[in-house]
Amino acid sequence: MASNIREKHVAVFAFPFASHPSSQLKLARRLASAAPTVVFSFFNTAKSNRALFAELSCDNILPYDVSDGLPNNDVFVGSPLDAINLYLPGAEEELRRAVRVAEKDTGLKITCLVVHAFFWFAADMAEEMNIPWVAYWSAGTCSLAAHFYTDLIRQKTGSKGPDDEITDLIPGLKVVRLGDLPSEVVFGDLQSPFAIMLHKMGRNLSRASAVPVNCFQELDPDLAKNLSSKLNNFLHIGPSNLISKEKTPLKVDEFSCISWLDNQKTRAVAYICFGSAFTPPPRELVELAQALEETKTTFLWAIRKDSNKHFPEGFLERVSANGMGKVVPWAPQEEVLNHVAIGVFVTHSGWNSVAESIAAGVPMICRPILGDQHLNAWMIERVWGIGLRIEGGIFTKHAARRALEQLLSSSKGPAERIESLKHLAHKAVAPSGTSTQNFKSLVEVVISGSA
Repeated sequence: MASNIREKHVAVFAFPFASHPSSQLKLARRLASAAPTVVFSFFNTAKSNRALFAELSCDNILPYDVSDGLPNNDVFVGSPLDAINLYLPGAEEELRRAVRVAEKDTGLKITCLVVHAFFWFAADMAEEMNIPWVAYWSAGTCSLAAHFYTDLIRQKTGSKGPDDEITDLIPGLKVVRLGDLPSEVVFGDLQSPFAIMLHKMGRNLSRASAVPVNCFQELDPDLAKNLSSKLNNFLHIGPSNLISKEKTPLKVDEFSCISWLDNQKTRAVAYICFGSAFTPPPRELVELAQALEETKTTFLWAIRKDSNKHFPEGFLERVSANGMGKVVPWAPQEEVLNHVAIGVFVTHSGWNSVAESIAAGVPMICRPILGDQHLNAWMIERVWGIGLRIEGGIFTKHAARRALEQLLSSSKGPAERIESLKHLAHKAVAPSGTSTQNFKSLVEVVISGSA
């Protein structure tokens, strides 16, 4: 086999926003390690590549820059969605151009496309090149199913509203609230570039040679079984945080979060973090802060410094002086979640955070903001039973107080259920586990070079 592999050249298309590029680089590194004589060209925007490869070198992964859609290297001003809408119109042409550059540089024709599933046009590119394409989904099975079945969902829902709960709307999912589906499926701006991209993705997934997912199949067995019957090589290969952590150097805990947690009571601390891209509105930050103080909940809160001005007057000084809380601009999240002091994770329900919380066995309080986060929160509360969505969907002092007291008290249900899922997640990535075996199947598709 080795003599055949040396001529292989795999193109990896990263979606250059939020945590997507780092997730795809993790996948590329796993593949590059499993196939050391294959060349992997990694296509991403210059800004994102600089961040990813600043402290990383891998002999068989070569970064290539593509345009972010901004004219003349202008400085971008706008929302994350604005940035995506600027990037998308030229993405296909830019990636095709960059592929030609990489082929010329290496002297090797591309033999496989490993792309973020968003890039539905890779189906046409792979067909033209007569090579396999791999559509990687970096989130959960539930959200992928929503996009795969978008046409079916739209046919079934008719005039129903966002508060309606529909049984058997998505094959493999017993019931779901319409308003918790990603907004691009039913109720959002269905003609936006992002919504159109997701719709086309769902329609083209069945053309992929393989569809790996950053999840483990035991989490949603019915959804996994259904999609496995519809897609080629539908492969659960995660959660990636359990697989790649031993290969990734830990960031320095510059704000001493772990040493602070070492001095707290077991399972008594609320860890609060809403990701790097979005934060709840200022009023909600005030309400959550007030609930923390009134319940005397010990907490570690990771939040951007520019949000500190929204806290109640004197809040930071009081919680620091009495030792009740610690507010930092960044925390080593996986280490924090795996600390014995953490009893609950207050989160936006982004997939990476959900996967890390499950892997650590920490129940969640969810305040979803956008994208797949609402559906993840539905699964956390109503399907898996491992946490709560904040009552009413936004932080009020009453809702936050109630959720904190419920999950940090003697309520053992969510803690016991997430401990069970934690065991299944760790088992899936063990040497004989399902995710490990599925990854071996993925490697075979990637190095085969035949569509």
